[in-house]
Amino acid sequence: MRRRDLLLGAVALPAVSSLAWQFAQSAVAQTGDAVPFAASQVRQMARDLASKPFKAPDTGLPEHLSDLGYDQYRDLRFVPDKSLWRGAGVPFEIQLFHRGFLYKNRVDIFLVADGRAQPLVYSKDLFTYGGVQPPPDNINLGFSGFRIHGPMNRPDYYDEIAVFQGASYFRAVAKNQVYGISARGLAINTADPRGEEFPAFRAFWIERPAPDTNSVVVHAVLDSESAAAAYRFTIRPGDVTVFDVEMALYPRAEIGKAGLAPLTSMFFFDANDRDGIDDFRPGVHDSDGLAIWNGRGERLWRPLTNPKTLQISDFFDTNPRGFGLMQRQRTFSDYQDLEARYERRPSLWIEPIGDWGEGAVQLIEIPTDKEIHDNIAAFWRPKVPLQKGGEYVYNYRMHWCGSNPSDPPELSLFMRTSVGKSLASNERRLFVLEAEGGRLRDTALDDEVRAIISSNFGTIENAVVQPNPETNGWRVSFELNPDGNDVVELRAQLRRGDEALSEVWVYRWIP
Repeated sequence: MRRRDLLLGAVALPAVSSLAWQFAQSAVAQTGDAVPFAASQVRQMARDLASKPFKAPDTGLPEHLSDLGYDQYRDLRFVPDKSLWRGAGVPFEIQLFHRGFLYKNRVDIFLVADGRAQPLVYSKDLFTYGGVQPPPDNINLGFSGFRIHGPMNRPDYYDEIAVFQGASYFRAVAKNQVYGISARGLAINTADPRGEEFPAFRAFWIERPAPDTNSVVVHAVLDSESAAAAYRFTIRPGDVTVFDVEMALYPRAEIGKAGLAPLTSMFFFDANDRDGIDDFRPGVHDSDGLAIWNGRGERLWRPLTNPKTLQISDFFDTNPRGFGLMQRQRTFSDYQDLEARYERRPSLWIEPIGDWGEGAVQLIEIPTDKEIHDNIAAFWRPKVPLQKGGEYVYNYRMHWCGSNPSDPPELSLFMRTSVGKSLASNERRLFVLEAEGGRLRDTALDDEVRAIISSNFGTIENAVVQPNPETNGWRVSFELNPDGNDVVELRAQLRRGDEALSEVWVYRWIP
């Protein structure tokens, strides 16, 4: 299973903040009675939760469901004919996930219509069980999450658009894509030696969409040892699937290592990092690089690696304009995998709305020896720790896309990075960068186009810039002599005089 599938467990939440947890469980979730609902109540609920000590969730399940294996859990399937809103004349449907296997915590789900929230009451008749013994009658297990369906690829079929399941994980696709990268509501202490804290969504409120709308609204409450938070997701599927996210965060304790708008992905290998790989495929990854549009207007591209040791990279900034983990290689020949179809995995671009202040986009690369593990994380880390008792509001837009919608058309992008041994010396490493698009597409070969290449340690030798007629782009090649250094930070950009012709390529080389 992927790291994104880790689950901490959940407890039921009340539909209105004045109800106690236990009362909500017995008086609301069990009976299915509707109660008044307003979006402001979700934020007040998170605020109230944060003012009280964290209560560990009850993850109790019948033993035969708690001990399910992966293949057995897959036998627990929602009955499609019982999809919520099916036949109701609205452009979306909801399907539910059973509890069991890793997904032991209960997530309460409410449907909102006409100002009232109706709790969804579990029934075993909503699912088929294959070879798994169904649970006893008259037991309300609740659910572990849900997925959203809608007519995205063709008008007569409801495609799966997004999934919310497991801790605070969720993922989505755009038109003609398959699942890959995931997002989270909040990251805390990621890559900290003391261990990461995994906040979890505890309850969702899904608004019934109007018949003529192209969006669906989901509210959520998140809870963990260090914080509670409220979310409002406005989800618009299409050629680019867009989530508008409104987040209000309430720390229970000081949080020095908060990760906002966190992304989780996988990078196993590619042409820049194939050390020890014995595989017929040219590359295996859900994302191949981190893109940043910083507050100074500079565009950065950092190819991902699968390091031998944990690597943490900070890109310090003030009021970032955007960042994301991208999948730039988009042809079947880049992967040669008929099952995984990595060329159809989404990129995910985060667009902050408003000022986020000082901090850093942090990239975390974790060693992995299998493609089933998510080993890449990226998020915004505020410079100043989040204080106990405070309220922190962050709004941002998520673009699940093929290519970055904010890429400037005038700049060339580095689409591929290849690294290998230099033919001249075993101590040197040869880098070959392929730049495509932008003004370079129509630039003739002349002495004015040059690559500005630098490193913090070692020396750069034998730099060459030349057109690549096979890609209708330009190739930059150079050799790095690390001079015995174990870590070298590299930077390259194509320029004509003072004019930038490409984004800035940045890279951390490690032996």
